[in-house]
Amino acid sequence: MPITLPRDLPAYDVLGSEGVMVMSDDDATRQDIRPLRIALLNLMPMKITTETQFARLIGATPLQIDLTLVRMSEHQTRNTSAAHMEAFYRPFQDVKAEKFDGLIITGAPIEQMPFEEVTYWDELCEVMDWTQTNVHSTFGVCWGAMAMAWHFHGVKKHLLDHKAFGCFRVHNEDPSSPYLRGFSDDCVIPVSRWTEMRRDEIEAAGMEVLLGSDETGPCLIEDRAHRALHIFNHFEYDSDTLQKEYERDVANGTPINVPGHYYPGDDPTQVPQNRWRSHAHLLYGNWINQIYQTTHFDMSKIGT
Repeated sequence: MPITLPRDLPAYDVLGSEGVMVMSDDDATRQDIRPLRIALLNLMPMKITTETQFARLIGATPLQIDLTLVRMSEHQTRNTSAAHMEAFYRPFQDVKAEKFDGLIITGAPIEQMPFEEVTYWDELCEVMDWTQTNVHSTFGVCWGAMAMAWHFHGVKKHLLDHKAFGCFRVHNEDPSSPYLRGFSDDCVIPVSRWTEMRRDEIEAAGMEVLLGSDETGPCLIEDRAHRALHIFNHFEYDSDTLQKEYERDVANGTPINVPGHYYPGDDPTQVPQNRWRSHAHLLYGNWINQIYQTTHFDMSKIGT
């Protein structure tokens, strides 16, 4: 079954050309089933790239998904046109009376700032509290994951002495988890961050590590008390996302290491190979399936 997207959204044509099943709003209304309502709170500066990456993953499941793009109400983006934001995004204050089966909170390039110094932190706290009454399952990604772990559990983020940057192996630590159904014993995932959260502090807070790495620490954690998954790394990345980040930093004169285990032979003149795509689809497909199995058909009962 397809993901429902506005026909004018750039992701509609991109995903359609890739063979992802997409459906316009008009076509979706003719189907007599309840689609899952998934919201994407997009905190990344390159909105179109990020919305396409996540739509690609959640649109590959056999269920109809109604995707709602959400932004912080007062924060103005400088990297995406105002026309795009006006056409496709709804401010949080406009959707907070509604209920959703799932919510994804993306990362943001502000991870070295204290949480409370982020300009939209107060409203984000409102969003996170709102998930407990209006969202069935929440998926925090990178900074979004750290923000939720800090807000609900007081788990600290720790600055790294160098950027964790590249593709790293993670181990499957709970093969019985429904979120890891079909996962290999280990797999590769892109990592791009200057901070980390530590296993002992995560586990002391009552959360469980599902995927972890000897090199980059916890990757995927489950917070059952808050019906949430948190991933500190980036299964959603395109094949060339790390390359673009590396080239950007080199061009800006920012000290940066060649992303590890990414280019063949660690040679940045070579074309990187995508070794995480299948597990990306598995994880987000498992998340959508788990929502479908456990959410209420009557959406008014979500969060009760």
